[in-house]
Amino acid sequence: MGIAFKANKNYLWLIALLMYAIPTLVFAEGNLDTGDTAWILTSTALVLFMTIPGLSLFYAGLVRSKNVLSVLMQCFAITCLVSILWLVFGYSLAFSDGGSMNNLLGGLSNMFLSDVTRGAMHGTIPESVYVMFQMTFAIITPALVIGGFAERMKFSAMLWFSALWLAVVYLPVCHWVWGGGWLGEKGVLDFAGGLVVHLTAGTGAIVAAMVLGNRKGFPRTAMPPHNLTMTVTGAGMLWVGWFGFNAGSAIAANHDAGMAMLATHISAATASLVWMFAEWIKYGKPSVLGIVTGMVAGLGAITPASGFVGPMGALMIGAAAGIICFTATNFIKRVLRIDDSLDVFPVHGVGGILGTFLCGILVAEQFGGVGLADGMTIGSQVWVQVQGILAVLIWTAVATFIILQVIKVIVGLRVDEQHETEGLDITQHEETGYNM
Repeated sequence: MGIAFKANKNYLWLIALLMYAIPTLVFAEGNLDTGDTAWILTSTALVLFMTIPGLSLFYAGLVRSKNVLSVLMQCFAITCLVSILWLVFGYSLAFSDGGSMNNLLGGLSNMFLSDVTRGAMHGTIPESVYVMFQMTFAIITPALVIGGFAERMKFSAMLWFSALWLAVVYLPVCHWVWGGGWLGEKGVLDFAGGLVVHLTAGTGAIVAAMVLGNRKGFPRTAMPPHNLTMTVTGAGMLWVGWFGFNAGSAIAANHDAGMAMLATHISAATASLVWMFAEWIKYGKPSVLGIVTGMVAGLGAITPASGFVGPMGALMIGAAAGIICFTATNFIKRVLRIDDSLDVFPVHGVGGILGTFLCGILVAEQFGGVGLADGMTIGSQVWVQVQGILAVLIWTAVATFIILQVIKVIVGLRVDEQHETEGLDITQHEETGYNM
C-alpha cells in the first residue's frame, strides 16, 4: 500500500508539473495573454458602442426634429467609411514605420493590413485586435466633429470632409503621439486621446462652424434640443462606453486599466455635479442638458490623464472641467456668437486641453500619480504638454480650414437656405424621423 501511494504521489507531481509547464510554454511561444486579449476585445466593443448608438443618440436628441435622421445617418456613414479607409491606408499611416519621415507620419508598407496575419502580435494581444481597437478611435473622432456643423452641411460634403480630415489631421496626429512620432519621442502624455481625439475633434468642429457660418436664425432664434430623453440615453451609453476608451488604452488587463477606469468615473461624476451647480447658480435652475454635458466634459478632460493620475487627480480634473468647460460654452455661444451647434470645442477641445495640461502636473507621485519619467520635472513635463497642445491645435486648425476650402470648390459645403429651413432629413435623405 505504501508503494502504491508513493507511485500515485509521483504521478500527482508529474500532472502538476505538466499543468504548469504547458500553459507557460504556449504563452512563451505565442506571447498571447488571453486575459489581455479578452479585455481589449471587450473595450473595442465598448468604444464602438460609444459611436453607434451612444454618440448618435446623444447628438440626435440635441438637434431639432427636422434634422434628427441626418445626424444619425452621419454617425452611421462615418463608421462605415472610416472602417474601410482604416483598412486601406489608415492603420498603416498611423502605426507603421515611416522611415526617414517617421517623426511625422507612418509608411504605406501595411496597406490593406498586409502584415496583419492571423498570428501577428501586438505585445500580448493579436495585432488584429489592436487594429480593431484603434479603428474605433479613428471612427469616433470625425463623428465628434459633426456636432460643430450640425443642421447645415451637405451630406456629400460631410463624406468628403470626414475622409480628408481623417487622412490629413487624425492620422498624422495619431502617429505623432502613439505611432512613434515626434511628440511621443518628446515624452508627451496622452493616455487615451486628449490630443489625438478630443483636441483634434474640438478644433476641427469650431473651424468648420466658422467657415460654414451660423445656422439661419442663430443666435436670435431659440434652437432647443428636440428630445432630451434621447440625449440622456445616449449620454448614459457614452459614460459606459468610455470605460473601454480609457481603461482599454492600457492595452492590458492590469493595474493601469483599473486605475484608468476609476479615474474616468470619478472625473465624469465630479464634472457633472460642478456643471449642474454652476448652471443652477447662474440661471436659477439645474438642467438635464447641463448635467449630461458636464459628464462629457469630465470624460473628455480625464481621457489624456486617466492612466497616469490617481483618484484625487481625477477629482481635481473633473472639477476643473465642470467649471471651465461651462464657462467656455457660454463664452463661445453668447459672447463670440460662434454657432458650434453642439458645443464640441468648449466641451471636447477645451476639455482635452485642460486634461492634457493638468496631466503634466498630477502625474507626479506627490499628487498620487504614477510618477514622472526619468529626467523629467513637473516644469519640463508641463512644457512638453504645452508643446503638444499648441502643435495639435495649430495643425488641426490650418488643415481643417484648407480641407473645407477644397470641398467648397468640389461639391459645395452648405445646403441652401430653403433646404436648411425644411430640414436635412427630408432634403438630404427624403425621410423623416417622426410621422406626425
